[in-house]
Amino acid sequence: MAKKKNITNNDIITYYMDFVLEHGHQPKTVYAFAKANNFEEQKFYEFYGSFEVIEKHIFKAFYDNTIHALEKNEDYMSFDARNKLLSFYFTFFENLTANRSYVIYALEKHKNSLKGLQLLSELKHAFTNYIEHLGIELIEIKQEQIDRIQRRGLKETAWLQLLLTMKFWMDDSSAGFEKTDIFIEKSVNTTFDVLDVAPIRSLIDFGKFIYKEKIHMN
Repeated sequence: MAKKKNITNNDIITYYMDFVLEHGHQPKTVYAFAKANNFEEQKFYEFYGSFEVIEKHIFKAFYDNTIHALEKNEDYMSFDARNKLLSFYFTFFENLTANRSYVIYALEKHKNSLKGLQLLSELKHAFTNYIEHLGIELIEIKQEQIDRIQRRGLKETAWLQLLLTMKFWMDDSSAGFEKTDIFIEKSVNTTFDVLDVAPIRSLIDFGKFIYKEKIHMN
Protein backbone atom coordinates (compact mmCIF):
# COMPACT_ATOMS: atom_id res chain seq x y z
CA MET A 1 0.00 0.00 0.00
CA ALA A 2 1.36 3.44 -0.97
CA LYS A 3 2.27 5.71 1.91
CA LYS A 4 0.09 8.74 2.53
CA LYS A 5 1.75 11.85 1.11
CA ASN A 6 -0.32 14.82 2.24
CA ILE A 7 0.02 14.40 6.00
CA THR A 8 -0.63 17.55 8.05
CA ASN A 9 0.22 18.36 11.65
CA ASN A 10 -3.49 18.03 12.48
CA ASP A 11 -3.54 14.53 10.96
CA ILE A 12 -0.67 13.51 13.22
CA ILE A 13 -2.42 14.99 16.25
CA THR A 14 -5.58 13.03 15.40
CA TYR A 15 -3.62 9.78 14.92
CA TYR A 16 -1.81 10.35 18.21
CA MET A 17 -4.96 11.09 20.22
CA ASP A 18 -6.69 8.03 18.75
CA PHE A 19 -3.70 5.82 19.58
CA VAL A 20 -3.34 6.81 23.23
CA LEU A 21 -7.09 6.55 23.84
CA GLU A 22 -7.21 3.06 22.30
CA HIS A 23 -4.02 1.77 23.96
CA GLY A 24 -3.69 3.85 27.14
CA HIS A 25 -0.05 4.77 26.48
CA GLN A 26 2.21 6.52 23.97
CA PRO A 27 3.33 4.65 20.85
CA LYS A 28 6.56 2.75 21.49
CA THR A 29 8.44 4.48 18.67
CA VAL A 30 7.84 7.09 15.99
CA TYR A 31 8.60 4.41 13.39
CA ALA A 32 5.86 2.10 14.69
CA PHE A 33 3.43 5.03 14.97
CA ALA A 34 4.07 6.14 11.39
CA LYS A 35 3.84 2.59 10.08
CA ALA A 36 0.53 1.97 11.87
CA ASN A 37 -0.93 5.09 10.24
CA ASN A 38 0.63 4.47 6.82
CA PHE A 39 2.89 7.50 6.44
CA GLU A 40 6.64 8.02 6.26
CA GLU A 41 8.47 8.51 9.55
CA GLN A 42 10.18 11.59 8.11
CA LYS A 43 6.78 13.31 7.86
CA PHE A 44 6.44 13.13 11.63
CA TYR A 45 9.68 15.02 12.16
CA GLU A 46 8.66 17.75 9.73
CA PHE A 47 6.19 18.87 12.42
CA TYR A 48 7.23 17.42 15.78
CA GLY A 49 10.45 16.37 17.46
CA SER A 50 8.87 13.90 19.87
CA PHE A 51 5.58 12.65 21.28
CA GLU A 52 6.03 15.03 24.23
CA VAL A 53 6.06 17.97 21.81
CA ILE A 54 2.79 16.73 20.29
CA GLU A 55 1.19 16.58 23.74
CA LYS A 56 2.14 20.20 24.46
CA HIS A 57 0.90 21.29 21.05
CA ILE A 58 -2.49 19.57 21.53
CA PHE A 59 -3.36 21.86 24.45
CA LYS A 60 -2.09 24.87 22.49
CA ALA A 61 -4.34 23.71 19.61
CA PHE A 62 -7.37 23.87 21.93
CA TYR A 63 -6.43 27.51 22.58
CA ASP A 64 -5.88 28.26 18.87
CA ASN A 65 -9.23 26.73 17.92
CA THR A 66 -10.90 28.85 20.59
CA ILE A 67 -9.35 32.09 19.34
CA HIS A 68 -10.20 31.30 15.71
CA ALA A 69 -13.83 30.68 16.64
CA LEU A 70 -14.05 33.90 18.66
CA GLU A 71 -12.48 36.06 15.97
CA LYS A 72 -15.12 34.91 13.50
CA ASN A 73 -17.79 36.35 15.79
CA GLU A 74 -18.38 40.04 15.09
CA ASP A 75 -20.07 40.55 18.47
CA TYR A 76 -16.99 39.28 20.31
CA MET A 77 -14.81 41.97 18.76
CA SER A 78 -17.01 44.70 20.30
CA PHE A 79 -17.12 43.16 23.81
CA ASP A 80 -15.37 44.67 26.81
CA ALA A 81 -12.59 42.72 28.56
CA ARG A 82 -14.97 40.97 30.99
CA ASN A 83 -17.26 39.62 28.27
CA LYS A 84 -14.37 38.71 26.00
CA LEU A 85 -12.87 36.60 28.77
CA LEU A 86 -16.23 34.97 29.52
CA SER A 87 -16.60 34.15 25.82
CA PHE A 88 -13.08 32.72 25.78
CA TYR A 89 -13.82 30.48 28.76
CA PHE A 90 -17.09 29.12 27.40
CA THR A 91 -15.59 28.44 23.96
CA PHE A 92 -12.38 26.96 25.36
CA PHE A 93 -14.28 24.55 27.57
CA GLU A 94 -16.49 23.56 24.63
CA ASN A 95 -13.25 22.54 22.91
CA LEU A 96 -12.12 20.62 25.98
CA THR A 97 -15.49 18.90 26.27
CA ALA A 98 -15.34 17.82 22.61
CA ASN A 99 -12.03 16.13 23.48
CA ARG A 100 -12.79 15.21 27.10
CA SER A 101 -11.55 11.62 26.90
CA TYR A 102 -8.11 12.76 25.76
CA VAL A 103 -7.90 15.65 28.26
CA ILE A 104 -8.78 13.33 31.15
CA TYR A 105 -6.22 10.78 29.91
CA ALA A 106 -3.50 13.45 29.68
CA LEU A 107 -4.21 15.35 32.91
CA GLU A 108 -5.99 13.04 35.37
CA LYS A 109 -2.84 11.96 37.22
CA HIS A 110 -1.62 15.58 37.36
CA LYS A 111 -4.86 17.37 38.21
CA ASN A 112 -3.72 18.31 41.71
CA SER A 113 -0.43 19.74 40.42
CA LEU A 114 -1.26 21.46 37.14
CA LYS A 115 0.53 24.72 37.94
CA GLY A 116 4.05 23.73 36.89
CA LEU A 117 3.09 21.03 34.40
CA GLN A 118 5.30 21.22 31.30
CA LEU A 119 2.52 19.61 29.30
CA LEU A 120 0.61 22.91 29.59
CA SER A 121 3.56 25.26 29.00
CA GLU A 122 2.55 26.26 25.44
CA LEU A 123 -1.04 26.82 26.56
CA LYS A 124 0.17 28.99 29.44
CA HIS A 125 2.33 31.15 27.17
CA ALA A 126 -0.54 31.68 24.72
CA PHE A 127 -3.18 32.31 27.38
CA THR A 128 -1.13 34.76 29.47
CA ASN A 129 -0.29 36.65 26.27
CA TYR A 130 -4.03 36.80 25.55
CA ILE A 131 -4.66 38.19 29.05
CA GLU A 132 -1.91 40.78 28.62
CA HIS A 133 -3.55 42.16 25.47
CA LEU A 134 -7.15 41.87 26.65
CA GLY A 135 -7.24 45.46 27.89
CA ILE A 136 -7.98 44.70 31.55
CA GLU A 137 -7.75 48.01 33.37
CA LEU A 138 -5.51 48.27 36.41
CA ILE A 139 -4.61 51.18 38.65
CA GLU A 140 -1.70 53.11 37.10
CA ILE A 141 0.92 53.64 39.77
CA LYS A 142 3.15 55.62 37.36
CA GLN A 143 6.16 53.63 38.44
CA GLU A 144 7.35 51.26 35.73
CA GLN A 145 8.58 48.54 38.07
CA ILE A 146 5.35 48.43 40.10
CA ASP A 147 3.19 48.53 36.95
CA ARG A 148 5.22 45.62 35.56
CA ILE A 149 4.72 43.64 38.77
CA GLN A 150 0.97 44.35 38.58
CA ARG A 151 0.77 43.07 35.01
CA ARG A 152 2.80 39.97 35.81
CA GLY A 153 0.62 39.30 38.85
CA LEU A 154 -2.52 39.67 36.74
CA LYS A 155 -1.27 37.11 34.20
CA GLU A 156 -0.24 34.59 36.85
CA THR A 157 -3.55 34.99 38.69
CA ALA A 158 -5.51 34.54 35.45
CA TRP A 159 -3.50 31.40 34.66
CA LEU A 160 -4.17 29.93 38.10
CA GLN A 161 -7.87 30.71 37.66
CA LEU A 162 -7.90 28.83 34.33
CA LEU A 163 -6.16 25.82 35.92
CA LEU A 164 -8.64 25.85 38.81
CA THR A 165 -11.51 25.88 36.32
CA MET A 166 -9.96 22.99 34.37
CA LYS A 167 -9.71 20.96 37.58
CA PHE A 168 -13.32 21.79 38.46
CA TRP A 169 -14.42 20.72 34.96
CA MET A 170 -12.49 17.44 35.23
CA ASP A 171 -14.37 16.61 38.44
CA ASP A 172 -17.74 17.89 37.18
CA SER A 173 -20.34 15.16 36.65
CA SER A 174 -23.34 17.46 36.14
CA ALA A 175 -25.45 17.17 32.98
CA GLY A 176 -23.86 19.15 30.16
CA PHE A 177 -21.24 20.33 32.68
CA GLU A 178 -23.68 23.01 33.75
CA LYS A 179 -21.90 23.42 37.10
CA THR A 180 -18.72 24.34 35.23
CA ASP A 181 -20.65 27.01 33.31
CA ILE A 182 -21.88 28.46 36.62
CA PHE A 183 -18.36 28.27 38.06
CA ILE A 184 -16.96 30.12 35.04
CA GLU A 185 -19.53 32.90 35.22
CA LYS A 186 -19.17 33.44 38.95
CA SER A 187 -15.36 33.26 39.03
CA VAL A 188 -14.77 35.58 36.06
CA ASN A 189 -17.35 38.11 37.24
CA THR A 190 -15.95 38.05 40.79
CA THR A 191 -12.44 38.65 39.45
CA PHE A 192 -13.54 41.68 37.44
CA ASP A 193 -15.57 43.03 40.35
CA VAL A 194 -12.43 42.88 42.49
CA LEU A 195 -10.38 44.50 39.72
CA ASP A 196 -12.90 47.27 39.09
CA VAL A 197 -10.76 50.39 39.29
CA ALA A 198 -13.54 52.98 38.92
CA PRO A 199 -14.48 53.18 42.64
CA ILE A 200 -10.79 53.19 43.61
CA ARG A 201 -10.07 55.97 41.14
CA SER A 202 -12.99 57.94 42.55
CA LEU A 203 -11.55 57.60 46.05
CA ILE A 204 -8.11 58.65 44.83
CA ASP A 205 -9.56 61.69 43.04
CA PHE A 206 -11.58 62.57 46.13
CA GLY A 207 -8.47 62.25 48.28
CA LYS A 208 -6.54 64.55 45.92
CA PHE A 209 -9.38 67.09 46.05
CA ILE A 210 -9.45 67.08 49.87
CA TYR A 211 -5.66 67.40 50.01
CA LYS A 212 -5.64 70.39 47.62
CA GLU A 213 -8.52 72.09 49.44
CA LYS A 214 -6.77 71.62 52.75
CA ILE A 215 -3.62 73.27 51.38
CA HIS A 216 -5.65 76.19 50.01
CA MET A 217 -7.47 76.66 53.29
CA ASN A 218 -4.20 76.77 55.14
